[in-house]
Amino acid sequence: MSIGTSPQSWKTADVENDKSWILRLTPEEIAGFRDALAYAKSHPKELLDMTQADYPLPPASRAALSRAIGTTQGRWGMCLVKGFPVDEWTEAEMRIAYWGMGLYMGVGRTQNRMSEVINDVRDAGGSYKVKGGRGYNTNAGLDFHQDSADVVALLCRRTAKAGGTSKVMSSIALRERVGELRPELIPVLEENHWFHSFQNAQDPSQPAYYRCPLMGRAGGFFCARTNRKNTVAALRDFPEVPRLTPLQEEALDLMDTIMPSEEFCYSMELERGDMQLLNSFVTLHSRTPFEDFEQPDEKRHLMRLWLSIPSSQPLPPQWAEYWGDTRAGAVRGGVRGSAITEAFLQYEKRQAEAMGMPFTSFKPVVTKEEMERIVAAH
Repeated sequence: MSIGTSPQSWKTADVENDKSWILRLTPEEIAGFRDALAYAKSHPKELLDMTQADYPLPPASRAALSRAIGTTQGRWGMCLVKGFPVDEWTEAEMRIAYWGMGLYMGVGRTQNRMSEVINDVRDAGGSYKVKGGRGYNTNAGLDFHQDSADVVALLCRRTAKAGGTSKVMSSIALRERVGELRPELIPVLEENHWFHSFQNAQDPSQPAYYRCPLMGRAGGFFCARTNRKNTVAALRDFPEVPRLTPLQEEALDLMDTIMPSEEFCYSMELERGDMQLLNSFVTLHSRTPFEDFEQPDEKRHLMRLWLSIPSSQPLPPQWAEYWGDTRAGAVRGGVRGSAITEAFLQYEKRQAEAMGMPFTSFKPVVTKEEMERIVAAH
């Protein structure tokens, strides 16, 4: 794997010195998104019924989205696209435009217990570190984590009065640093004895928690998945879940000292019209707390897509319990929630075919009964 063709380890200084991960839309590309939205508004459909033909992007605009997705699978594992004309769009129009963009990038995944396909990232009065708590509907600072899709895309509509800084770091660099300081912890991170809470966002047929190693490799590709809040929640809410070993605690504590450090953590202020895209397997991200404006339409607001993409990497077999399908380029990820509709089932099948992606209908890899036996065996 050569630099520039696949994700590599990086530190803060690297992304400050090489801004090739930042893309700026041209007037021609912007016009394409503007015209596609005008067409979609004049031929209205429900989001889940839309196809690319209902949001007809010209080649230049399609290429911009293709470059953005490609950049997430390259050197940095992230991309920032600047220049979307969000100030021209109402909230409802931006939702249509953003969903239309997603039709060219991958297959959207459901994101919460309500099985929503676009999440509004704004303070709705939610609580973060409580049972079932999620970060997107609060103004809290967030633990370093990754989202449950090949790529998480955030489109910024409004910024906060203060705070809300986005922080990103390379999980490949994190592994390397742990290996330098405590090499004996690497096998601990890669073992399949980590339990994490679904935070009530699982399909009704799934257990309330799942297993997934924090780090691993498949087909030459590195992958990481960590969110201490959800690991702690599994222990807090389910007494039958095996307790962390001293080495597991030490591994989490060590990562918590590395991830926010200035050497490894890059901070960026998302501006109106910015779209941030992150490769979930090689980056971790967080956010600082924020203070909002008083007027409702001035409050911080981003829209989030979780995308399964055709160019995704393979995953280790143990990751199937959470991701569903570990094949490269397959439709996978998301959290099913409890409100999956027939419209969504038809959409994901149709969109997978449109993107040329392998697709298998959902069924739990581990059932509730199987999880009971797994936990009892510990």
